[in-house]
Amino acid sequence: MDVPERGAGDPSTPNLAEGFPEATRDRWRELVAGVLRKSGVAEERLADAPEAVLATRTYDGFDIDPLYTGEPAAADPGFPGQPPFTRGYRPEGAATGGWDIRARHTDTDPDTLRRRLHTDLMNGVGSLWISVGGDALPTASLGAALTDVYLDLAPVVLDPGPDYADASRALLEAHADSGVPDGRIIAHLGIDPLTTAARAGGRPDLTDPVRLAVELAADRPGLGLLVADGTLVHEAGGSEAQELGTAIAAGTAYLRALHEAGLDAADAARRIEFRLAANADQFSVIAKLRAVRAMWNQVLAACGLAPDQRAMRLHATTSGAMTTRRDPHVNMLRTTVACFAAGVGGADAVTVAPYDSAVGLPDDFARRIARNTQSLLIEESHLAQVIDPAGGSFYIEALTRDLYRAAWSFFQELEGSGGAAEALAHGLLRERVDEVWERRRTDIAHRRAPLTGVSEFPDLDETPLVRPPDPARARTPGGFPVRRYAQDFEDLRDRGDARTGDTGHRPTAFLATLGPVAAHTARASFAANLLAAGGIAVERPGPLDDAHDAGHAFAASGCRVAVICSSDKVYAEHAETAARALREAGARRVLLAGPPRDSYREAGVDVFAHRGCDAVALLTDLMDVLLSDAPARPSASDAPRPAASREEIA
Repeated sequence: MDVPERGAGDPSTPNLAEGFPEATRDRWRELVAGVLRKSGVAEERLADAPEAVLATRTYDGFDIDPLYTGEPAAADPGFPGQPPFTRGYRPEGAATGGWDIRARHTDTDPDTLRRRLHTDLMNGVGSLWISVGGDALPTASLGAALTDVYLDLAPVVLDPGPDYADASRALLEAHADSGVPDGRIIAHLGIDPLTTAARAGGRPDLTDPVRLAVELAADRPGLGLLVADGTLVHEAGGSEAQELGTAIAAGTAYLRALHEAGLDAADAARRIEFRLAANADQFSVIAKLRAVRAMWNQVLAACGLAPDQRAMRLHATTSGAMTTRRDPHVNMLRTTVACFAAGVGGADAVTVAPYDSAVGLPDDFARRIARNTQSLLIEESHLAQVIDPAGGSFYIEALTRDLYRAAWSFFQELEGSGGAAEALAHGLLRERVDEVWERRRTDIAHRRAPLTGVSEFPDLDETPLVRPPDPARARTPGGFPVRRYAQDFEDLRDRGDARTGDTGHRPTAFLATLGPVAAHTARASFAANLLAAGGIAVERPGPLDDAHDAGHAFAASGCRVAVICSSDKVYAEHAETAARALREAGARRVLLAGPPRDSYREAGVDVFAHRGCDAVALLTDLMDVLLSDAPARPSASDAPRPAASREEIA
């Protein structure tokens, strides 16, 4: 039976928009202002652009708006396989084979490493990233560890640090022993003198590493030489644009050095691999990987290279800064989102860190989950079968543009200071990164940047994982910092666990839950969650009718810290008398769950626990009180004294 087509003029075609007002930006602004007005936003903030109230300021100085549309029209991003390569270098994208699944290995024992390399390659891994030299695998053992690897099929990428010379020769000897001709070598030496010097706290010198790289490149056209690593900045807490600008500055420095050492620009460019971090902020990761290709295209175009010579080898590895030691299984979710973003953003190779990598040397199960995360996204989710799936998204295109501009500006600042090496040597890069880290750290401390399982929804009764130390996480004092976002909260948890192990009793605060359950439950839950983030348990006495009951129950609890929890209505009647009663009953700190109020402070409240407070400082003060003979009363203030020095953390 023939079914007639329904055209636009077919009266039988339903008009689903009929009866609704036209959707316009002004109408949307009106509706947004109405909702925000009911939420208590001041009228003067809603007068001109109510959407500005919902905008998010990035660490790179531009805003992420709450709404993106086709107006104004974004610049044409071009097509995949064409300049500026925002959408990738291949017209077919990764649809024919997915991206390269790259596994990282930091084992020091060659027999263990040999077994794990074989397991990875038999279960979906395409290339191997191996730490060699220093505290990692001895360079002399590299050949033994690679015994079972078909080196002409599975590329090996080294992470050699300062032992790049011995490691490079050991890798090439392993290829020779396996019968792989020089012309078929597809490995990468991973030489990175800038990152190596930064980690050691020394002055970068490119001369010897580049000279060796050029020497070894002769008659080995497929051998990769240098890595321009932006993760140095990311793992120190820097911003997305700082990471991109640093990576491009490093790539430019290596390009110049290789060219001066005798390689032509096109050959030098294709032997540099770029490495960026992928975290759980999936949209920023997608935009970052798209923007960095356009930046490198701009550099190579300025060098006079033809479009077909401007490709970038791009390796994305999941962020170490975002991983947590506490509730570490949540890291599986973080790395899944990060891997998704790296694949959508067009990374050529992706490394997913095992979920226990922040604890120590990963075990076999964690490695298997990391491996299968990528296989699932490629094979079952078919993620690679769509070419640049984010292309055309108003938000992604705008974010790519804004990141490009901010990163290019930072790249120009580094170049203006004399290049990446000079920016490292004179402390400019460290200074800029530390500025961002302090802002980021403040946001984390105030829980404006929540960490699931750590600063929010912590499991106080979890049994911490135990793993052997991982040499890859070791750092040199005085070198470029390696930081994790969760560290301040996890340090507090460690203090609480240590006291629990010593005494059998966890540091505990008393919740003075005034009034009926309906009145105090919300703030009692807030306080319990906040305290658990710092390793402090709570004692819940149940509903307390008045200040007398609160003081009596507190005295019987044996606690040192009390937290008054209830509704504003109950506070108006009982908060002041309860604070006095708790103080008289021996409380060394009296907190109130709610916003600051002078009359409560005058009555004896030391600290106000509310949304947006400095949770790290508050919890540090409480832990000091709970673990020591603190004075009975601190100086009155809206918040406790600042936490002890929070300088370099790893």
